[in-house]
Amino acid sequence: MYNAESNSLYMYADNLSDKLRETVQPMVKFRQFCDVKDAAGKHKGQQFHWDVYKDVQTQGGTLVETNTMPESNFEIVQGTLTITEYGNAVPYSGKLEALAQHAVRKPVMRALRRDATKAFDIAAHAQFDNTPLRVVPTAGTATDSVVLTTNGTATLTNNVAFGKDHVKAVVDLMKERNIPPYIADDYYAVAWTTTFRTMKNNLESVYQYVTEGFKMILNGEIGRYENMRFVEQSHIPKGGAADSTTWDAETHTADAWDNAKSDWIHFFGEDTVAEGIAIPEEIRGKMPGDYGRSKGIAWYFLGGYGLIHDSNNPTDGRIVKWDSAS
Repeated sequence: MYNAESNSLYMYADNLSDKLRETVQPMVKFRQFCDVKDAAGKHKGQQFHWDVYKDVQTQGGTLVETNTMPESNFEIVQGTLTITEYGNAVPYSGKLEALAQHAVRKPVMRALRRDATKAFDIAAHAQFDNTPLRVVPTAGTATDSVVLTTNGTATLTNNVAFGKDHVKAVVDLMKERNIPPYIADDYYAVAWTTTFRTMKNNLESVYQYVTEGFKMILNGEIGRYENMRFVEQSHIPKGGAADSTTWDAETHTADAWDNAKSDWIHFFGEDTVAEGIAIPEEIRGKMPGDYGRSKGIAWYFLGGYGLIHDSNNPTDGRIVKWDSAS
């Protein structure tokens, strides 16, 4: 294919790109909870808009036989995200491909697949993290109650490990804020694996209740308790800084909470983050250069992510973050 903007050529294969999408989807954690929006089409600009529908403004109720039917309306606002290019490439030489004992393309494709998976989850997580709703244990140490802030900033230092009674407190808070469940009557929670360890230990005595009637239906699900389903992920490290240049790959920490007793968790219902897709993820091969001596394979994606309900309007917030002031 020819790219007029860069005056360059690249090779594209539908079957390889389809294979990339099929293998990436079972690996993503945050991205699977995004609402896909079609942002395809030329000359639309890099700002993508979609409609967000608010609740009916006047509640319906009982009717008086002789009165006319009351009428109301609901507000439609526009959500906005920026369409951005994503991608990465692995170059290799014609000599390597000709003399290597094993096929070169297979390990390159495997590495690119993992790289794309991380990139999508990092981009989606950044928008989940824009939520204005933050919860911290009461006084920073309570094991059965939480305090909510709605300005995107936690005001207390979280000084306790996340446990099963915190689940009850968060679920009650979400229900009382009329946050709609993500599926059936259940909400979801996503966090680093060890963040759930204390809670999982707490639940061993009631494990038969946790698993009763439960079927894992989304990537990374590990269990269910009190209308909350839990998903483990490892693309976003402790502390939340996903930039590989700022976190330790051995300890999996970046700006982790000072006391290390807990770490971030995102709880949410439906309408979380929008994913605008202009060009779905695809595999592109570099046109051989230098008389066939220079080759390469890349993954490419044109799209963007945005919080569905504006962070400046916490009343409609759908995502609650387990957080800390330090």
